[in-house]
Amino acid sequence: MGPMLIFDKSTLESLNPDEALWLDTFFSANITPLFFIETLADLEKEIRKKRTAEDVVGSLAYKTPDMSSCPNVHHTSLLVGELSGLGKFEMGDGRPVVSGGQMKELGGKTGVVFELSPEAEAFGRWQKKEFLDIERLNAKAWRRALTNINFEEKYKSFQMFFPLGKPKTLVDVKKFVDFYLDGPDQEKTLIFGLSLLDLPQHLQIETIARWNFSEKPKIRQFAPYFTHIFSVDLFFYFAIASDLIGRGRPSHKIDLTYLYYLPFCMVFTSNDKLHS
Repeated sequence: MGPMLIFDKSTLESLNPDEALWLDTFFSANITPLFFIETLADLEKEIRKKRTAEDVVGSLAYKTPDMSSCPNVHHTSLLVGELSGLGKFEMGDGRPVVSGGQMKELGGKTGVVFELSPEAEAFGRWQKKEFLDIERLNAKAWRRALTNINFEEKYKSFQMFFPLGKPKTLVDVKKFVDFYLDGPDQEKTLIFGLSLLDLPQHLQIETIARWNFSEKPKIRQFAPYFTHIFSVDLFFYFAIASDLIGRGRPSHKIDLTYLYYLPFCMVFTSNDKLHS
């Protein structure tokens, strides 16, 4: 098993089947939920060449690593678990967070067995160009949702953070994000982050109460994964408000979601300019 790798759809699109095999040989793969959704969404994508949408999805499924790969738990589930205090997991050691394990005992020894995940089962079907009706409906819903994303409101509202002038570079944006996260009013920062990530109202209230009960520690220590995701979104919106990232492509926010999973890999690879 090689280093743990996260890739996006653009990476596999840039590889031929033989190159994808070498990728599977030398790396272990953490397959994010977003990759499954993006791949499935291609069923509703307009294909200009002589290939069908089913051909495109089938090709991506064929090139997806499967020898040493596993699907990561969705970031929303990880957030809810951390903020509720009910779910603990390690982050930053390059290992994926997986679900569905069952304790088994064999020969006096105990281990954890993971059955074939629904995502892996789906990819097996997609390789044979077999798609469920619900998957086609989900693909339509994904494409429709993309058209409803508009960054104009965020562009205007986040400019209020720059009364002394906008950051000039993305490095400056990152410094501004860290400065904001470590600011003196941690309660205000926590409340804003919970709202920005659009978490359920009851979870926001419970999180603030638990933070107060824990004697108001630094947010980075209280909820490190929440802090990571919050920092990714802050960086994105600050960069848009600074005119350093364009606001005309709805897919930007989707692409950025891959970065939510960086604590669970050792290598991230992409052919996407936004990721660069």
